[in-house]
Amino acid sequence: MTIHYVEYGDKNDPLLIFLHGGGVSGWMWDKQVQYFSQYHCIVPDLPEQGQSTIGPNFSIQTSAEQLIELIKEKANGQKVSVIGFSLGAQITLQILSLEPDLVDHAMINSALVRPVPLAKQLIGPSIRLTFPLIKNKSFSKIQSKTLYIKEDYFDKYYKESSQMKVETLIRILEENMSFRLPKDFPKAKGKILVTVGEKEKPVMKKSAMDIVKSNPNCKGVILSNVGHGISLANPTYFNRMIETWIQEGNVPKEGIISM
Repeated sequence: MTIHYVEYGDKNDPLLIFLHGGGVSGWMWDKQVQYFSQYHCIVPDLPEQGQSTIGPNFSIQTSAEQLIELIKEKANGQKVSVIGFSLGAQITLQILSLEPDLVDHAMINSALVRPVPLAKQLIGPSIRLTFPLIKNKSFSKIQSKTLYIKEDYFDKYYKESSQMKVETLIRILEENMSFRLPKDFPKAKGKILVTVGEKEKPVMKKSAMDIVKSNPNCKGVILSNVGHGISLANPTYFNRMIETWIQEGNVPKEGIISM
């Protein structure tokens, strides 16, 4: 196991895994860890991101395999819930497909499952051309706002962005933009909440609908008046939504649009 992770809470409590998006790392879940003190929370940094700097190159498949190993090691006979955002949501889909019986509850927040045409041909040249902008603080400020990153986390976000290698960013984006819904996802047996922001791109909303249609255990909702990053935009609402989903198999009625 080469993935860096941090554990919180009692190891005899239900297990709650948080998987971050690309361009950030485990710190994005600080508000969730504080709230879910009655759970055994594990917050990994995905390969080549955050503090996971040793080990194989990033891929969705290998990340899922390593996290399955971690979950099996840490579950301790308790129920398992996995919360994934963006890139982390794609990895969650891969986990559910590789091990259909492993996860009891999952949240798939903003997962792209409709590959972008010519992504692998175009990403490398375009990223190499624009990569110097990542070290520009003004550019990073604009990027951070699209993810709802607050001022007190900007320095951490900027530091990690500046340290990322161009090859790593290309790998992450190629994996993200070429990801398809795994063929075995319909076999996943856990209760799966699929969410997408009302202000997100049409392809993200279509992806969410594709996911919901492919497995009868899915419930899909559109989160009103928000874009890509509900957990950072409104952590209080996000935490209550997760809690209600895990404990009651439902979601709060306010703030959502039926899919």
